Amino acid sequence: MKTVTLGKTGITVNKNGFGALPIQRITKEEAARLLRKAYDNGINLFDTARAYTDSEEKIGYALSDVRNHIFITTKTAAKNAEGFWKDLETSLSLLKTDHVDVYQFHNPSVCPKPGDGSGLYEAMEKAKEQGKIRFIGITNHSLAVANEAIESGLYDTLQFPFCYLCSDKDIALVESCKAHNMGFIAMKALSGGLITNSAAAYAFEDQYDNVLPIWGVQREHELDEFLSYIENPPVMTDEIRALIENDRKQLYGSFCRACGYCMPCPVGIEINTCARMSLLLRRSPSASHLSPEGQAKMMKIKDCLHCNSCMSKCPYGLNTPELLARNLKDYEEILAGKEITPTNF
Repeated sequence: MKTVTLGKTGITVNKNGFGALPIQRITKEEAARLLRKAYDNGINLFDTARAYTDSEEKIGYALSDVRNHIFITTKTAAKNAEGFWKDLETSLSLLKTDHVDVYQFHNPSVCPKPGDGSGLYEAMEKAKEQGKIRFIGITNHSLAVANEAIESGLYDTLQFPFCYLCSDKDIALVESCKAHNMGFIAMKALSGGLITNSAAAYAFEDQYDNVLPIWGVQREHELDEFLSYIENPPVMTDEIRALIENDRKQLYGSFCRACGYCMPCPVGIEINTCARMSLLLRRSPSASHLSPEGQAKMMKIKDCLHCNSCMSKCPYGLNTPELLARNLKDYEEILAGKEITPTNF
């Protein structure tokens, strides 16, 4: 069984972490079955967030009796100390625990530091003194904020998107975390569903011994794939390299990662789906995307106000209105039965 240690925390866990964002979409009992199966088969780190609706509650329900045998990481998006304490106490109550192993600032626009006026980092330190958290982490989608967090020396872990569509700057971030003995938790290792070969995704992550990928799991067959990698971890082969290279040619560059930080849209466009619809249809055809409901969702793009609010909030600097327009054009051509030429989105 392959393991990874999260830097100076000393937390050593199975190379497969459980990303609990998707379990908010299934029932409590379905989630409990998945969580318990993951634990019973060797997965021992579970990542969630206060923002993930009932995800924390489901983890508490399913795993409170084995709390001493697992590691829980959760997050707060609070803007001040008052919100921090409210989130932390709510998380502890729902998770049915007296402490969080790694408590993370959830995608802040700036790196919280002592004396910055928000009181957030001071609250983290006090919570640690009280034993309510063990280690301090931060999650982000901005390279600038992530690098600042690393250089600050204030954080024990960084959670950041990392997959085989990454840039050299992303790889440098992983290497910088290792040099600073800071744990690296990889979110979006499947790039929001655009990467469809989990074995290739795992083989890529496995090249970095300080990286812990957390896989978003909603269905049992998804969990079974990752559980199979515990005993038989995929390795980088010529075949997988060729697959990755082909995917990079198709996908690398200005494509929507579905992080959702551009939302909500003032006219109700589901941006994090519509801005990558063309790629979704090419890579994982689904009748639901072309259903009357799917068509209505895409036609909402025509209501775009071009207010550029989504563009200003995109952590990847994408021209989101342009992406939406291009995806709508492709979508309408697909509906008309035309073959469309793959575009670098």
